[in-house]
Amino acid sequence: MPHTIPARTLPATAVTCDTCAAKCCRLEVMLITETGVPERFIAEDDWGSQTMLRLDDGWCAALDRHSMSCSIYQNRPLICREFEMGGDDCLIERQVN
Repeated sequence: MPHTIPARTLPATAVTCDTCAAKCCRLEVMLITETGVPERFIAEDDWGSQTMLRLDDGWCAALDRHSMSCSIYQNRPLICREFEMGGDDCLIERQVN
């Protein structure tokens, strides 16, 4: 009978917004509810749909580039509120280069 070596479980790397470089802040965010997003951060298309304004480099206009955190966190869109840190969507975005 072959000798088996017991499996080891390695500790998972902590998933926090502080270690992420704000990858979710490069996604398109539709504004589907009223949360108080300031008008200067809203883009509107020809059909009247509203999204978070993104800068020419693809980053959300509300992202504070010094802290890499949301400058309107208390008034962020519903989609941003539902994007769970460490959830499936978060982990997928963290793997994208």
